Amino acid sequence: MWSLFTTEMGKWSTNRTSHFPVYVNESYKGIHIALGTFFIWPSHRFFKENGYQTMVAYDGLMGLRLFQTHTFDLVISDIVLPKMDGFELAKEIRKTNPNIPILMLTALGSTNDKLDGFDAGADDYMVKPFDFRELNARIKVLLKRVTGNAQELPQELVYADLRIDPQRKDVERNGISIKLSPKEYNLLLYMVENAERVLSRVEIAEKVWNTHFDTGTNFIDVYINYLRKKIDRDFEPKLIHTKAGMGFILTDKI
Repeated sequence: MWSLFTTEMGKWSTNRTSHFPVYVNESYKGIHIALGTFFIWPSHRFFKENGYQTMVAYDGLMGLRLFQTHTFDLVISDIVLPKMDGFELAKEIRKTNPNIPILMLTALGSTNDKLDGFDAGADDYMVKPFDFRELNARIKVLLKRVTGNAQELPQELVYADLRIDPQRKDVERNGISIKLSPKEYNLLLYMVENAERVLSRVEIAEKVWNTHFDTGTNFIDVYINYLRKKIDRDFEPKLIHTKAGMGFILTDKI
């Protein structure tokens, strides 16, 4: 049985039961999903038919209070919300729970909007109008992080003088602490895990952003530049390099 909360204009609606349970594995009890967005009626049918329980909040502050008083495994939030927008809601959630998956589902689709969403702590970003089948697929990908199937994190990852503590999500270079946003950290972690291998933009989009690469946007290049400024600008040797026409590589051998 899966549980969600969502914001909606109109009447309060809480779906406490599900006639179509979805089990990730035999021992898993269910998923609680929190939604902070404005939905129309078909969304209720979609969530119910796919076995998701829902809780509904009508504005950002209400969503934050629900999050603080209930246990959820996934948050889906709009950006344009009364009282507290989705960016601030995600930031507040991240202060107390750095690991819960957050999906932003919104009509705001510019590259800057997406970058702001990822900087606020979103793990994925969908633009309205959307296909419910794609939404369900993305939910399933995000939920893999809370099903207990994740591998045990290593104590430390080291490449050259770059050190990452996956347990604490701390990053250092040459002993100097470097503060990264959640997406910057995830991108760097993936590059270190795949050091000395060229990573295409398509692979990075799929593995780090859990989405298909949109050739009409440059958000991956933007985040690579963010990392370069923090990881390479004040240090030698440079670690993050561009392979023209192919992608990016983390190596100290160029």
